[in-house]
Amino acid sequence: MPVRIRARALSDRTTGSGGLTAGPSDVLQLPPAGLAEAMDVPPGGLTTQEAARRRAQWGPNEMPRTPGRGVWRLFAAQFTDLFAALLLLASAGTFVIYAMGRPRDTGTLQLAVAILCVVVLNASIGFAQEYSAERTSESLQAMVPHRCRVLRDDAANDIPVVDLVPGDVVLLEAGDAVPADCRLVEAHDVTVNNAALTGESAPVTRTAEAVDAGPLLGARNCVFMGTDVISGTIRAVTFATGTATVFGRVFKLAAAAPKQKTPLQHQVAVMARRVAAVAITIGALLFAIRLPAGQGLVPSFVFALGVMVALVPEGLPATLSVSLAIGVRRMARSHALVKKLLAVEALGSTTVVCTDKTGTLTQAEMTVARLWAGGGTHLVSGVGYAPVGDVQDAAGVRQLLLSAVLCSNARLIRPEGRAHWRVLGDTTEGALLVAAAKAGVDRAAHEAAAPRTAEHPFDSGRKLMSTVTGTPARGYEVHVKGAPQAVLALCTDIVLKGRSRPLDEAGRKTVDAANDELASQGLRVLAVARRTVSVPQPGRGEAESRLTFLGLAGMLDPPRPEVSAAVSACRRAGIRIIMLTGDHPLTAEAIARRVGIVRHPDPVVVSGTELDALDEPGLDALLAGPGELLLCRVSPEHKMRVVTALQRRGEVVAVTGDGANDAPALKHADIGVAMGASGTDVAREAAVMVLLNDSFATIATAVRLGRAVYRNIRKFLVYLFSHNIAELVPILAATFAGFPLVPITAVQILAIDLGSDVLPALALGAEPPEHDVMHRPPRPPREPLFSPAVLRRILFLGGIQSAGVCAVFFWHINASGIPYDQFTADNPVYRKAITLVQAGIVVSQFFNALAVRTERESIARTGLLSNPWLLAAGAFGIGLMAAISYLPPLQAVFHTAPLNAADWAVLAALGALLLAADEGRKAWLRRRAATAQGGP
Repeated sequence: MPVRIRARALSDRTTGSGGLTAGPSDVLQLPPAGLAEAMDVPPGGLTTQEAARRRAQWGPNEMPRTPGRGVWRLFAAQFTDLFAALLLLASAGTFVIYAMGRPRDTGTLQLAVAILCVVVLNASIGFAQEYSAERTSESLQAMVPHRCRVLRDDAANDIPVVDLVPGDVVLLEAGDAVPADCRLVEAHDVTVNNAALTGESAPVTRTAEAVDAGPLLGARNCVFMGTDVISGTIRAVTFATGTATVFGRVFKLAAAAPKQKTPLQHQVAVMARRVAAVAITIGALLFAIRLPAGQGLVPSFVFALGVMVALVPEGLPATLSVSLAIGVRRMARSHALVKKLLAVEALGSTTVVCTDKTGTLTQAEMTVARLWAGGGTHLVSGVGYAPVGDVQDAAGVRQLLLSAVLCSNARLIRPEGRAHWRVLGDTTEGALLVAAAKAGVDRAAHEAAAPRTAEHPFDSGRKLMSTVTGTPARGYEVHVKGAPQAVLALCTDIVLKGRSRPLDEAGRKTVDAANDELASQGLRVLAVARRTVSVPQPGRGEAESRLTFLGLAGMLDPPRPEVSAAVSACRRAGIRIIMLTGDHPLTAEAIARRVGIVRHPDPVVVSGTELDALDEPGLDALLAGPGELLLCRVSPEHKMRVVTALQRRGEVVAVTGDGANDAPALKHADIGVAMGASGTDVAREAAVMVLLNDSFATIATAVRLGRAVYRNIRKFLVYLFSHNIAELVPILAATFAGFPLVPITAVQILAIDLGSDVLPALALGAEPPEHDVMHRPPRPPREPLFSPAVLRRILFLGGIQSAGVCAVFFWHINASGIPYDQFTADNPVYRKAITLVQAGIVVSQFFNALAVRTERESIARTGLLSNPWLLAAGAFGIGLMAAISYLPPLQAVFHTAPLNAADWAVLAALGALLLAADEGRKAWLRRRAATAQGGP
């Protein structure tokens, strides 16, 4: 009766989310038989009807999908940009003016339609880029297995994982992914890989016995969704599914994280507000000046609108989107999938990289690196599970490796298709198999000649396992492997220099010293021993006694070979690297030293427990320290807290990881970087960039490309805003000179901004990274897009262009001898004058594009032909201007007139003057820098 009461209590504490909301200690502390009764699980498993009822009550066993934005919502979002909103208002106002006018002016209607077309074109380009990115991200594979074996209706059934419910009896074996949180009721030699949840690479053992109450993730009789069975067979009862699992809790932490805006988003938003405010203010001021001066309401409004359009960079949103998309494509060619366009630039602004260890810096493949046998150390080359490499003096370690593999249950699986070598079973046993293959040990031949006759499985109390192999004719041998101290305590002899001799105190000290030496290098150490017996199935006590010590195997999860160079590149670029891992501090420090994250003798190593003891000021002080920092044994909450603290200090933080335990930090970071091949679904969903080749080195490449994107954005900002000045100044000059008409119309401005400027700006956005881009520190996160240097260059180039187009306009007007007040919009002299202004801006922008390609280096050194797309774009713009000047249909739309050869020659001379002036400015900057470098 007490059990039945407990059963109802457990059942009453279930939730609609698929699991228990209270009393997890009950699940841990019940014996296997009591658990099945308490959760109302019959011996033959749930019935189909009961499973359906529980699924209806608790919901499907899956993580809720983040709803993607619909096509129309995604397209509509493009119109929320401030520039788009401003232009929409201008278009709407122009339509109203046209509707109210008597008679109605066709030119006003053309202007309204033109502005609207600009907005739609920009929105279409931005939509196309974002839609493509979203569709690409949806193609990523899910981590959770699609099907699993359960016991239902007195039989084993293969069911979709989504249909799993609390109370289902799950059957698992080596190589299976765990589909939900389960309590073991039967366990045979079970080890699991919890790296996706804890970040710890070493497999952990599991048992079916009841354990004391404690943290659920540390319970030795439970397995959790998102982890993998390394070895053994399991029968377990599901007690939590979906978001009620530990995996689901991490998923919810990640989902709750707010979306972070990139530095570029902040700066573009600030720039848009300021430009819009200036445009509206100047337009309103000129409207107020012209209206009392006798100009009509409609002409005054159209004039003010022209000023506003001249100041708003209509082509900027499209240019920005496509420039970022170019960066996305370049990163994709480098195996980095970027899901959000603005993340490209954020990478270039990164000041701190918080990196996971397992699977990110390392290969997540245990590898034997050193063997100690016969009194000496033998180096093992090669990394990973591919049996490629050599063992130093292989003959001296063959007996050690033979006993090690004959005491293993793992299997080495050959690659099939595009797959790599992999291990089925315990990863440490797999590492021993690979080392044995490198030494020429033929495991299959030995097993065929001397098959296994008995096994005493690994036990966490004994910390070792043993097997017996042999035949009556050949005799029987016991092979033992396990923790060095546990194995050494059972040995009476040792093999030194090829001979077996009694193991005395000096010999034990020699083994201890060798073990300490291997452990100090961050290696996980296993000991191997053997003995002969006379029976095929000796008892455990007899088998594991009077052993002969063969040696030690030191193994590690090896760093990826390309990581060291990538870490060095990040250091040169002024980027700080902090390791955040769930692994042991010694292991973390060893890997950090191998890849170059730690170079000094005393790094700061802090555990998760120590982080818990720090308040916010203490954590800030820790992160502000100049030393090398390793954070070990950390939880998802710890990682998230560290990222938030770094951002509070003004850092731009990139976080790398592959496990579900990394997902909250990936979501909170300015730029989350997940592993594509080995990463979990939760991690990939939370990240904005996925490394398709799982290589940390790709991050350094992405940072380089991101920095290039930002520099290119600045180049086309100078390019776009300098000609905006050239469009505005003639209008202001005409106003203060008393000229009644505008020197350039709003429709002409739109033609320049979209017809002649966008393609050259895009070509500037495709400029390759400069050679020294990774030898400079990250730009300050709060540095504005319009820095003082950028503003000075805009004013310098824009001033030269403005002076040129004002000169040609007033020269042509004044040369006619016609008084200002007699000019009308249809006057041929006026039409040619505004054509000269438009053409002058277009031609000078061609030379401007050549000038802004570099900040200090001469264009002659860079090469005029090194960016052929820029030359083609400039030629297209000039060709379009010629069409506007000469083709009657376009003359009617833009009110232009044909130009002669002399006109084009004058405009080309003005453009060349601009390029020459900027070359002079660059030469002065180079001389000043050389003088400063030489010193007094």
